[in-house]
Amino acid sequence: MIEKNFITSGRNTVIHKVKKFDLLILNGDKNVVIVSHRGIGIYKGKIPEKRSIAKKAYQDIVDISSSELFSEEKTLLFVQALDGIEYKIDYSKEGTTSFIKIHQNHYM
Repeated sequence: MIEKNFITSGRNTVIHKVKKFDLLILNGDKNVVIVSHRGIGIYKGKIPEKRSIAKKAYQDIVDISSSELFSEEKTLLFVQALDGIEYKIDYSKEGTTSFIKIHQNHYM
């Protein structure tokens, strides 16, 4: 069994759990979100073509529409980051300041 750098909870929550790796969250053809130990933001870099390339760059690709996770694209996603904050990513508000918002401060 492969140890993952994240776990899922419920129908739309991703929990970042390993400080060493950043998560690149893919949701169809929408903006890619990066989650690091310092917080969250929109990823501007090139997406690694293979998971092995991402691993060498200390990244983990999280495709939420894959059958191993949620099996569908999400309009609303919650991410619990290692900085102790739960973020709400609202893909219906992509391109606005409301795209990524703090949902809950210090959930731990």
